[in-house]
Amino acid sequence: MISGIGTDLCDIRRIEKNLDRYGRRFKEKVFTPIEITYCDARAGSAGYYAKRFAAKEALAKALSNESSGYLSWTDVGVENDPSGRPVLKLTGGAKARLDRFTPKGFMAYTHLTLTDDYPYAMAFVVIEMRKT
Repeated sequence: MISGIGTDLCDIRRIEKNLDRYGRRFKEKVFTPIEITYCDARAGSAGYYAKRFAAKEALAKALSNESSGYLSWTDVGVENDPSGRPVLKLTGGAKARLDRFTPKGFMAYTHLTLTDDYPYAMAFVVIEMRKT
């Protein structure tokens, strides 16, 4: 059963401005070390950062309710599985929120898709619950 859906659209130009203005400080505040390494290794890194930024926002929306509160940026990371597919890695408060969100007797699965077409990047997240 689907228990959460979130999407976010991010303007890559906004991320470019933050990278130019704040550099490493912005990266370390918002992205995990794995994300920073991945994005910095690519030409046009701002687009990769923007997709990951959108993924964090989309997950927050998929996990939100009237009392959800704040999620730390670095508690949500986007990594790639061996085939290159983007996957969400949750730690700390994000993992705790997903655990609270998951009914007893179910297992949570997150699905993520990312896309970009300059100047926009988009992420779409689905949280699925399967009976164990």
